[in-house]
Amino acid sequence: MQADKHDDNMTKKLQWWQLSLLGVACTIGTGYFLGASIAITIAGPAVLISFVLAALGTYIVYDMLATMTAEDPLKGSFRSYEKKAYGRWAGFSSGWGYWSSELLIMGSQMAALSLFTRLWFPNVPMWIFASCYAVLALIIVMVGTKGFERMENLFAVVKIAAIIMFLVIASAALMGWIGEGTQPARFPVDEFFTAGVLGLWSSLIFAFYAFGGIEIMGLMAMRLRDPKQAPKAGKIMLITLGVIYVISLTLALMLIPWTLIHSKESPFVLALNGYDVAFVPHLFNAVFIIAGFSTLVASLFAVTTILVTLADDGDAPAYFAHRGEKKLPLRAVGLTTAGLLVSILMALLLPERLYEYVTTAAGLMLLYNWFFILVTSGRILRLSAWGKTKRFTGMTLIVLAVSGAVLHATSRPGFFISLAFVLIIGVVTIIMHRRWEREASESRASENQLISLQSEIAAKSDQRHPGDRRDGNKHPAR
Repeated sequence: MQADKHDDNMTKKLQWWQLSLLGVACTIGTGYFLGASIAITIAGPAVLISFVLAALGTYIVYDMLATMTAEDPLKGSFRSYEKKAYGRWAGFSSGWGYWSSELLIMGSQMAALSLFTRLWFPNVPMWIFASCYAVLALIIVMVGTKGFERMENLFAVVKIAAIIMFLVIASAALMGWIGEGTQPARFPVDEFFTAGVLGLWSSLIFAFYAFGGIEIMGLMAMRLRDPKQAPKAGKIMLITLGVIYVISLTLALMLIPWTLIHSKESPFVLALNGYDVAFVPHLFNAVFIIAGFSTLVASLFAVTTILVTLADDGDAPAYFAHRGEKKLPLRAVGLTTAGLLVSILMALLLPERLYEYVTTAAGLMLLYNWFFILVTSGRILRLSAWGKTKRFTGMTLIVLAVSGAVLHATSRPGFFISLAFVLIIGVVTIIMHRRWEREASESRASENQLISLQSEIAAKSDQRHPGDRRDGNKHPAR
Protein backbone atom coordinates (compact mmCIF):
# COMPACT_ATOMS: atom_id res chain seq x y z
CA MET A 1 0.00 0.00 0.00
CA GLN A 2 2.81 2.37 0.84
CA ALA A 3 4.47 1.54 -2.45
CA ASP A 4 1.30 2.45 -4.29
CA LYS A 5 1.17 5.81 -2.54
CA HIS A 6 4.82 6.38 -3.35
CA ASP A 7 4.16 5.59 -7.02
CA ASP A 8 1.23 7.99 -7.05
CA ASN A 9 3.40 10.76 -5.63
CA MET A 10 6.10 10.06 -8.20
CA THR A 11 3.62 10.43 -11.07
CA LYS A 12 2.03 13.68 -9.90
CA LYS A 13 3.86 15.96 -12.30
CA LEU A 14 1.11 17.68 -14.31
CA GLN A 15 0.54 21.42 -14.12
CA TRP A 16 -3.06 22.60 -14.47
CA TRP A 17 -2.45 24.03 -17.96
CA GLN A 18 -1.06 20.67 -19.11
CA LEU A 19 -4.29 19.01 -17.98
CA SER A 20 -6.23 21.65 -19.94
CA LEU A 21 -4.18 20.82 -23.03
CA LEU A 22 -4.84 17.10 -22.52
CA GLY A 23 -8.54 17.92 -22.24
CA VAL A 24 -8.46 19.63 -25.61
CA ALA A 25 -6.75 16.60 -27.15
CA CYS A 26 -9.29 14.19 -25.64
CA THR A 27 -12.30 16.30 -26.62
CA ILE A 28 -11.86 17.81 -30.08
CA GLY A 29 -12.47 15.03 -32.58
CA THR A 30 -14.81 13.80 -35.27
CA GLY A 31 -17.71 14.50 -32.86
CA TYR A 32 -17.10 18.19 -33.54
CA PHE A 33 -15.58 18.32 -37.02
CA LEU A 34 -18.21 15.99 -38.52
CA GLY A 35 -20.92 15.68 -35.87
CA ALA A 36 -21.68 19.40 -36.12
CA SER A 37 -23.06 18.75 -39.61
CA ILE A 38 -25.77 16.46 -38.24
CA ALA A 39 -26.68 18.99 -35.57
CA ILE A 40 -26.97 21.75 -38.19
CA THR A 41 -29.20 19.68 -40.49
CA ILE A 42 -31.55 19.06 -37.54
CA ALA A 43 -31.64 22.47 -35.83
CA GLY A 44 -30.50 24.89 -38.51
CA PRO A 45 -28.69 28.03 -37.26
CA ALA A 46 -30.21 27.50 -33.79
CA VAL A 47 -27.53 24.83 -33.39
CA LEU A 48 -25.46 27.62 -31.81
CA ILE A 49 -27.78 27.53 -28.80
CA SER A 50 -27.39 23.75 -28.64
CA PHE A 51 -23.61 24.10 -28.42
CA VAL A 52 -23.84 26.76 -25.70
CA LEU A 53 -26.16 24.53 -23.65
CA ALA A 54 -23.95 21.47 -24.22
CA ALA A 55 -20.87 23.45 -23.16
CA LEU A 56 -22.68 24.50 -19.97
CA GLY A 57 -23.80 20.95 -19.20
CA THR A 58 -20.32 19.54 -19.85
CA TYR A 59 -18.74 22.17 -17.63
CA ILE A 60 -21.07 21.30 -14.74
CA VAL A 61 -20.32 17.56 -15.07
CA TYR A 62 -16.57 18.15 -15.12
CA ASP A 63 -16.73 20.68 -12.29
CA MET A 64 -18.47 18.17 -10.03
CA LEU A 65 -16.02 15.40 -10.99
CA ALA A 66 -13.02 17.70 -10.51
CA THR A 67 -14.28 18.86 -7.12
CA MET A 68 -14.55 15.25 -5.95
CA THR A 69 -11.01 14.69 -7.25
CA ALA A 70 -9.72 17.76 -5.41
CA GLU A 71 -11.27 16.60 -2.11
CA ASP A 72 -10.34 12.91 -2.40
CA PRO A 73 -8.11 11.88 -5.35
CA LEU A 74 -8.99 8.29 -6.34
CA LYS A 75 -7.36 6.39 -9.18
CA GLY A 76 -10.56 5.10 -10.79
CA SER A 77 -12.05 8.61 -10.97
CA PHE A 78 -15.81 8.55 -11.60
CA ARG A 79 -16.31 4.79 -11.04
CA SER A 80 -14.41 4.94 -7.75
CA TYR A 81 -16.57 7.83 -6.52
CA GLU A 82 -19.73 6.00 -7.59
CA LYS A 83 -18.56 2.92 -5.69
CA LYS A 84 -17.76 5.06 -2.66
CA ALA A 85 -21.21 6.66 -2.76
CA TYR A 86 -23.47 3.71 -3.55
CA GLY A 87 -21.49 0.52 -3.09
CA ARG A 88 -19.75 -2.08 -5.18
CA TRP A 89 -22.62 -2.53 -7.66
CA ALA A 90 -22.30 1.11 -8.75
CA GLY A 91 -18.58 0.90 -9.46
CA PHE A 92 -19.03 -2.43 -11.26
CA SER A 93 -21.85 -1.32 -13.57
CA SER A 94 -20.33 2.09 -14.27
CA GLY A 95 -16.88 0.67 -15.05
CA TRP A 96 -18.04 -2.09 -17.38
CA GLY A 97 -20.63 0.17 -19.02
CA TYR A 98 -17.94 2.74 -19.78
CA TRP A 99 -15.47 0.09 -21.00
CA SER A 100 -17.93 -1.50 -23.44
CA SER A 101 -19.38 1.76 -24.77
CA GLU A 102 -15.93 3.24 -25.40
CA LEU A 103 -14.88 0.11 -27.31
CA LEU A 104 -17.88 0.47 -29.62
CA ILE A 105 -17.10 4.14 -30.16
CA MET A 106 -13.48 3.29 -30.97
CA GLY A 107 -14.68 0.97 -33.72
CA SER A 108 -16.58 3.84 -35.33
CA GLN A 109 -13.56 6.12 -34.91
CA MET A 110 -11.34 3.67 -36.79
CA ALA A 111 -13.94 3.26 -39.53
CA ALA A 112 -14.08 7.05 -39.91
CA LEU A 113 -10.27 7.30 -39.96
CA SER A 114 -10.16 4.65 -42.68
CA LEU A 115 -12.69 6.56 -44.78
CA PHE A 116 -10.70 9.78 -44.45
CA THR A 117 -7.48 8.05 -45.46
CA ARG A 118 -9.10 6.54 -48.56
CA LEU A 119 -9.40 10.05 -49.97
CA TRP A 120 -5.68 9.73 -50.74
CA PHE A 121 -5.50 5.94 -51.22
CA PRO A 122 -8.88 4.92 -52.68
CA ASN A 123 -7.82 1.41 -53.72
CA VAL A 124 -6.57 0.26 -50.30
CA PRO A 125 -9.11 -1.84 -48.30
CA MET A 126 -10.50 -0.16 -45.18
CA TRP A 127 -9.50 -3.01 -42.87
CA ILE A 128 -5.82 -2.33 -43.56
CA PHE A 129 -6.13 1.30 -42.47
CA ALA A 130 -8.21 0.33 -39.42
CA SER A 131 -5.61 -2.24 -38.38
CA CYS A 132 -2.74 0.24 -38.83
CA TYR A 133 -4.44 2.91 -36.72
CA ALA A 134 -5.24 0.33 -34.03
CA VAL A 135 -1.60 -0.83 -33.86
CA LEU A 136 -0.29 2.74 -33.73
CA ALA A 137 -2.71 3.63 -30.92
CA LEU A 138 -1.69 0.54 -28.95
CA ILE A 139 1.99 1.41 -29.33
CA ILE A 140 1.40 4.90 -27.89
CA VAL A 141 -0.57 3.52 -24.94
CA MET A 142 2.07 0.85 -24.26
CA VAL A 143 4.84 3.46 -24.22
CA GLY A 144 3.31 4.56 -20.92
CA THR A 145 1.56 7.54 -19.41
CA LYS A 146 4.37 9.97 -20.22
CA GLY A 147 4.35 8.97 -23.88
CA PHE A 148 0.57 9.31 -23.97
CA GLU A 149 0.74 12.81 -22.46
CA ARG A 150 3.39 14.01 -24.93
CA MET A 151 1.53 12.72 -27.98
CA GLU A 152 -1.81 14.11 -26.81
CA ASN A 153 -0.25 17.50 -26.11
CA LEU A 154 1.11 17.53 -29.66
CA PHE A 155 -2.27 16.52 -31.08
CA ALA A 156 -3.96 19.26 -29.03
CA VAL A 157 -1.70 21.93 -30.50
CA VAL A 158 -2.38 20.67 -34.05
CA LYS A 159 -6.17 20.66 -33.52
CA ILE A 160 -6.22 24.13 -31.99
CA ALA A 161 -4.06 25.38 -34.86
CA ALA A 162 -6.50 23.85 -37.36
CA ILE A 163 -9.49 25.62 -35.81
CA ILE A 164 -7.60 28.92 -35.67
CA MET A 165 -6.60 28.41 -39.32
CA PHE A 166 -10.27 27.98 -40.23
CA LEU A 167 -11.15 31.15 -38.31
CA VAL A 168 -8.46 33.10 -40.21
CA ILE A 169 -9.42 31.73 -43.64
CA ALA A 170 -13.14 32.22 -42.98
CA SER A 171 -12.55 35.80 -41.82
CA ALA A 172 -10.48 36.48 -44.92
CA ALA A 173 -13.30 35.07 -47.06
CA LEU A 174 -15.86 37.32 -45.34
CA MET A 175 -13.68 40.35 -46.03
CA GLY A 176 -13.27 39.40 -49.68
CA TRP A 177 -9.51 38.83 -49.47
CA ILE A 178 -9.63 35.41 -51.17
CA GLY A 179 -12.22 36.10 -53.84
CA GLU A 180 -15.99 35.91 -53.82
CA GLY A 181 -17.72 32.69 -52.93
CA THR A 182 -20.53 30.98 -54.81
CA GLN A 183 -22.98 32.22 -52.15
CA PRO A 184 -23.27 35.70 -50.57
CA ALA A 185 -21.92 35.76 -47.02
CA ARG A 186 -24.52 36.63 -44.40
CA PHE A 187 -25.82 35.34 -41.09
CA PRO A 188 -29.26 33.67 -41.51
CA VAL A 189 -31.11 35.71 -38.88
CA ASP A 190 -34.48 35.22 -40.54
CA GLU A 191 -33.99 31.41 -40.56
CA PHE A 192 -32.50 31.10 -37.09
CA PHE A 193 -35.43 29.15 -35.58
CA THR A 194 -36.60 27.57 -38.79
CA ALA A 195 -36.53 24.07 -37.26
CA GLY A 196 -38.41 25.19 -34.16
CA VAL A 197 -37.99 24.08 -30.56
CA LEU A 198 -38.16 20.39 -31.49
CA GLY A 199 -35.25 20.80 -33.90
CA LEU A 200 -33.20 22.53 -31.21
CA TRP A 201 -34.13 19.83 -28.70
CA SER A 202 -33.22 16.97 -31.06
CA SER A 203 -29.85 18.49 -31.95
CA LEU A 204 -28.72 18.83 -28.34
CA ILE A 205 -27.47 15.23 -28.16
CA PHE A 206 -25.08 15.81 -31.11
CA ALA A 207 -23.78 19.01 -29.54
CA PHE A 208 -22.96 17.04 -26.39
CA TYR A 209 -21.04 14.50 -28.51
CA ALA A 210 -18.65 17.30 -29.51
CA PHE A 211 -17.59 17.58 -25.84
CA GLY A 212 -17.19 13.84 -25.22
CA GLY A 213 -13.93 12.97 -23.48
CA ILE A 214 -14.00 15.16 -20.38
CA GLU A 215 -14.26 12.03 -18.21
CA ILE A 216 -10.74 11.18 -19.42
CA MET A 217 -9.60 14.47 -17.88
CA GLY A 218 -10.99 13.12 -14.63
CA LEU A 219 -8.79 10.04 -14.94
CA MET A 220 -5.72 12.18 -15.66
CA ALA A 221 -6.46 14.66 -12.84
CA MET A 222 -4.81 12.19 -10.44
CA ARG A 223 -1.47 13.19 -11.98
CA LEU A 224 -1.82 16.86 -11.05
CA ARG A 225 0.81 18.19 -8.66
CA ASP A 226 -2.02 19.91 -6.87
CA PRO A 227 -5.36 18.05 -7.35
CA LYS A 228 -7.19 21.15 -6.08
CA GLN A 229 -6.38 22.82 -9.43
CA ALA A 230 -8.45 20.24 -11.35
CA PRO A 231 -11.58 22.47 -11.45
CA LYS A 232 -9.50 25.40 -12.75
CA ALA A 233 -8.03 23.29 -15.57
CA GLY A 234 -11.46 22.19 -16.78
CA LYS A 235 -13.07 25.60 -16.42
CA ILE A 236 -10.50 27.36 -18.61
CA MET A 237 -10.43 24.52 -21.16
CA LEU A 238 -14.21 24.26 -21.56
CA ILE A 239 -14.86 28.01 -21.68
CA THR A 240 -12.17 28.41 -24.34
CA LEU A 241 -13.43 25.40 -26.30
CA GLY A 242 -17.05 26.53 -26.11
CA VAL A 243 -16.19 30.02 -27.42
CA ILE A 244 -14.08 28.59 -30.28
CA TYR A 245 -16.83 26.10 -31.20
CA VAL A 246 -19.54 28.78 -31.36
CA ILE A 247 -17.40 31.31 -33.30
CA SER A 248 -16.25 28.74 -35.89
CA LEU A 249 -19.81 27.46 -36.40
CA THR A 250 -21.09 31.03 -36.74
CA LEU A 251 -18.53 31.73 -39.48
CA ALA A 252 -19.43 28.49 -41.27
CA LEU A 253 -23.13 29.43 -41.21
CA MET A 254 -22.27 32.88 -42.62
CA LEU A 255 -20.23 31.47 -45.52
CA ILE A 256 -22.71 28.84 -46.74
CA PRO A 257 -26.51 28.48 -46.48
CA TRP A 258 -27.24 25.95 -43.76
CA THR A 259 -29.57 24.08 -46.13
CA LEU A 260 -26.53 23.07 -48.22
CA ILE A 261 -24.82 21.42 -45.24
CA HIS A 262 -25.19 17.63 -45.09
CA SER A 263 -24.10 14.92 -42.67
CA LYS A 264 -21.53 13.29 -44.97
CA GLU A 265 -19.06 16.17 -44.93
CA SER A 266 -17.70 18.66 -42.43
CA PRO A 267 -19.45 22.07 -42.39
CA PHE A 268 -16.04 23.74 -42.28
CA VAL A 269 -14.89 22.14 -45.53
CA LEU A 270 -18.25 22.86 -47.19
CA ALA A 271 -18.08 26.50 -46.06
CA LEU A 272 -14.73 27.05 -47.82
CA ASN A 273 -15.39 24.93 -50.92
CA GLY A 274 -16.83 27.90 -52.78
CA TYR A 275 -13.64 29.94 -52.38
CA ASP A 276 -10.33 29.79 -54.17
CA VAL A 277 -8.53 27.75 -51.52
CA ALA A 278 -7.51 24.58 -53.31
CA PHE A 279 -5.58 23.04 -50.41
CA VAL A 280 -8.49 23.15 -47.94
CA PRO A 281 -10.01 19.67 -48.57
CA HIS A 282 -6.68 17.88 -48.20
CA LEU A 283 -5.55 20.01 -45.26
CA PHE A 284 -8.73 19.46 -43.32
CA ASN A 285 -8.72 15.78 -44.20
CA ALA A 286 -5.35 15.54 -42.48
CA VAL A 287 -6.76 17.44 -39.50
CA PHE A 288 -9.72 15.05 -39.29
CA ILE A 289 -7.34 12.09 -39.25
CA ILE A 290 -5.21 13.63 -36.48
CA ALA A 291 -8.29 14.60 -34.47
CA GLY A 292 -9.89 11.17 -34.81
CA PHE A 293 -6.66 9.35 -34.03
CA SER A 294 -6.06 11.54 -30.98
CA THR A 295 -9.47 10.74 -29.47
CA LEU A 296 -8.93 7.06 -30.36
CA VAL A 297 -5.68 7.00 -28.34
CA ALA A 298 -7.35 8.83 -25.44
CA SER A 299 -10.25 6.36 -25.40
CA LEU A 300 -7.86 3.41 -25.51
CA PHE A 301 -5.89 4.82 -22.59
CA ALA A 302 -9.10 5.41 -20.62
CA VAL A 303 -10.61 1.93 -21.08
CA THR A 304 -7.28 0.29 -20.18
CA THR A 305 -7.08 2.38 -16.99
CA ILE A 306 -10.68 1.57 -16.08
CA LEU A 307 -10.11 -2.17 -16.67
CA VAL A 308 -7.07 -2.15 -14.37
CA THR A 309 -9.00 -0.39 -11.59
CA LEU A 310 -11.87 -2.88 -12.01
CA ALA A 311 -9.38 -5.72 -11.59
CA ASP A 312 -7.72 -4.03 -8.61
CA ASP A 313 -11.13 -3.79 -6.90
CA GLY A 314 -12.07 -7.40 -7.69
CA ASP A 315 -14.73 -6.39 -10.22
CA ALA A 316 -12.73 -7.98 -13.03
CA PRO A 317 -10.40 -11.02 -12.91
CA ALA A 318 -7.27 -10.21 -10.89
CA TYR A 319 -5.27 -11.47 -13.89
CA PHE A 320 -5.85 -8.10 -15.61
CA ALA A 321 -4.45 -6.12 -12.68
CA HIS A 322 -0.96 -7.52 -13.32
CA ARG A 323 1.66 -4.99 -14.35
CA GLY A 324 4.76 -6.12 -16.20
CA GLU A 325 7.98 -4.30 -16.89
CA LYS A 326 7.83 -0.51 -16.52
CA LYS A 327 4.50 -1.09 -14.71
CA LEU A 328 2.61 -1.53 -17.99
CA PRO A 329 -0.73 -3.39 -17.66
CA LEU A 330 -0.04 -5.66 -20.65
CA ARG A 331 -2.79 -8.14 -19.80
CA ALA A 332 -5.41 -5.38 -19.60
CA VAL A 333 -4.12 -4.00 -22.91
CA GLY A 334 -4.48 -7.51 -24.36
CA LEU A 335 -8.16 -7.79 -23.40
CA THR A 336 -8.83 -4.28 -24.67
CA THR A 337 -7.11 -5.20 -27.95
CA ALA A 338 -9.39 -8.22 -28.32
CA GLY A 339 -12.42 -6.01 -27.74
CA LEU A 340 -11.03 -3.51 -30.20
CA LEU A 341 -10.74 -6.19 -32.90
CA VAL A 342 -14.38 -7.17 -32.36
CA SER A 343 -15.37 -3.51 -32.63
CA ILE A 344 -13.41 -3.13 -35.89
CA LEU A 345 -15.11 -6.21 -37.36
CA MET A 346 -18.52 -4.86 -36.36
CA ALA A 347 -17.73 -1.50 -37.96
CA LEU A 348 -16.61 -3.11 -41.22
CA LEU A 349 -19.10 -5.99 -41.50
CA LEU A 350 -22.39 -4.72 -40.05
CA PRO A 351 -24.70 -2.73 -42.34
CA GLU A 352 -23.76 0.96 -42.13
CA ARG A 353 -27.10 2.12 -40.73
CA LEU A 354 -27.21 -0.60 -38.06
CA TYR A 355 -23.70 0.18 -36.85
CA GLU A 356 -24.57 3.89 -36.65
CA TYR A 357 -27.42 2.97 -34.34
CA VAL A 358 -25.06 0.91 -32.14
CA THR A 359 -22.49 3.72 -31.86
CA THR A 360 -25.25 6.25 -31.15
CA ALA A 361 -26.33 3.96 -28.31
CA ALA A 362 -22.73 3.87 -27.03
CA GLY A 363 -22.62 7.68 -27.08
CA LEU A 364 -25.86 7.83 -25.10
CA MET A 365 -24.38 5.47 -22.53
CA LEU A 366 -21.57 7.97 -21.97
CA LEU A 367 -24.20 10.60 -21.16
CA TYR A 368 -25.81 8.14 -18.73
CA ASN A 369 -22.40 7.94 -17.09
CA TRP A 370 -22.22 11.75 -16.89
CA PHE A 371 -25.66 11.79 -15.28
CA PHE A 372 -24.49 9.23 -12.71
CA ILE A 373 -21.47 11.44 -11.95
CA LEU A 374 -23.86 14.28 -11.06
CA VAL A 375 -26.02 11.96 -8.97
CA THR A 376 -22.92 10.73 -7.12
CA SER A 377 -21.68 14.25 -6.44
CA GLY A 378 -24.88 14.95 -4.53
CA ARG A 379 -24.02 12.23 -2.04
CA ILE A 380 -20.25 12.76 -1.73
CA LEU A 381 -19.96 16.57 -1.81
CA ARG A 382 -21.34 19.08 0.66
CA LEU A 383 -22.91 21.35 -1.91
CA SER A 384 -23.98 24.90 -1.29
CA ALA A 385 -27.32 26.18 -2.60
CA TRP A 386 -25.50 27.38 -5.74
CA GLY A 387 -23.79 23.99 -6.11
CA LYS A 388 -27.11 22.19 -5.86
CA THR A 389 -28.57 24.53 -8.48
CA LYS A 390 -25.66 23.83 -10.85
CA ARG A 391 -26.00 20.09 -10.31
CA PHE A 392 -29.75 20.18 -11.02
CA THR A 393 -29.13 22.30 -14.15
CA GLY A 394 -26.58 19.79 -15.45
CA MET A 395 -28.91 16.86 -14.82
CA THR A 396 -31.75 18.67 -16.59
CA LEU A 397 -29.61 19.40 -19.67
CA ILE A 398 -28.53 15.75 -19.92
CA VAL A 399 -32.13 14.56 -19.58
CA LEU A 400 -33.15 17.00 -22.32
CA ALA A 401 -30.35 15.73 -24.59
CA VAL A 402 -31.20 12.06 -24.06
CA SER A 403 -34.95 12.59 -24.43
CA GLY A 404 -34.33 14.69 -27.53
CA ALA A 405 -32.72 11.62 -29.12
CA VAL A 406 -36.16 9.99 -29.18
CA LEU A 407 -37.61 12.85 -31.23
CA HIS A 408 -35.43 12.37 -34.33
CA ALA A 409 -35.28 9.38 -36.65
CA THR A 410 -31.47 9.58 -36.81
CA SER A 411 -30.95 8.90 -33.10
CA ARG A 412 -34.21 7.19 -32.03
CA PRO A 413 -33.12 3.57 -32.73
CA GLY A 414 -29.84 4.23 -30.92
CA PHE A 415 -31.79 5.33 -27.83
CA PHE A 416 -33.65 2.01 -27.61
CA ILE A 417 -30.45 0.03 -28.25
CA SER A 418 -28.80 1.96 -25.40
CA LEU A 419 -31.64 0.87 -23.10
CA ALA A 420 -30.95 -2.73 -24.16
CA PHE A 421 -27.28 -2.30 -23.25
CA VAL A 422 -28.24 -0.83 -19.87
CA LEU A 423 -30.61 -3.76 -19.28
CA ILE A 424 -27.86 -6.30 -20.04
CA ILE A 425 -25.38 -4.56 -17.74
CA GLY A 426 -28.11 -4.27 -15.09
CA VAL A 427 -28.89 -8.02 -15.22
CA VAL A 428 -25.18 -8.91 -14.98
CA THR A 429 -24.80 -6.50 -12.05
CA ILE A 430 -27.74 -8.11 -10.22
CA ILE A 431 -26.25 -11.59 -10.75
CA MET A 432 -22.86 -10.41 -9.48
CA HIS A 433 -24.46 -8.61 -6.54
CA ARG A 434 -26.16 -11.85 -5.44
CA ARG A 435 -22.85 -13.65 -5.79
CA TRP A 436 -21.09 -11.01 -3.65
CA GLU A 437 -23.81 -11.33 -0.98
CA ARG A 438 -23.49 -15.14 -1.01
CA GLU A 439 -19.70 -14.92 -0.70
CA ALA A 440 -20.03 -12.37 2.11
CA SER A 441 -22.55 -14.62 3.89
CA GLU A 442 -20.25 -17.63 3.54
CA SER A 443 -17.34 -15.56 4.81
CA ARG A 444 -19.34 -14.43 7.85
CA ALA A 445 -20.41 -18.02 8.52
CA SER A 446 -16.77 -19.16 8.37
CA GLU A 447 -15.74 -16.40 10.76
CA ASN A 448 -18.54 -17.34 13.18
CA GLN A 449 -17.50 -21.01 13.04
CA LEU A 450 -13.90 -20.03 13.75
CA ILE A 451 -14.96 -17.87 16.70
CA SER A 452 -17.17 -20.68 18.00
CA LEU A 453 -14.33 -23.20 17.64
CA GLN A 454 -11.95 -20.89 19.47
CA SER A 455 -14.49 -20.50 22.27
CA GLU A 456 -14.91 -24.26 22.58
CA ILE A 457 -11.15 -24.77 22.74
CA ALA A 458 -10.84 -22.07 25.40
CA ALA A 459 -13.70 -23.64 27.43
CA LYS A 460 -12.13 -27.11 27.32
CA SER A 461 -8.80 -25.64 28.34
CA ASP A 462 -10.45 -24.00 31.35
CA GLN A 463 -12.06 -27.31 32.34
CA ARG A 464 -8.74 -29.14 32.19
CA HIS A 465 -6.82 -26.51 34.21
CA PRO A 466 -9.31 -24.83 36.57
CA GLY A 467 -6.59 -24.14 39.12
CA ASP A 468 -4.56 -22.09 36.68
CA ARG A 469 -7.52 -19.89 36.02
CA ARG A 470 -8.22 -19.36 39.75
CA ASP A 471 -4.55 -18.59 40.37
CA GLY A 472 -4.62 -16.23 37.44
CA ASN A 473 -7.55 -14.40 38.97
CA LYS A 474 -5.76 -14.14 42.33
CA HIS A 475 -2.47 -13.09 40.84
CA PRO A 476 -3.13 -10.86 37.84
CA ALA A 477 -0.25 -10.23 35.48
CA ARG A 478 1.85 -7.21 36.33
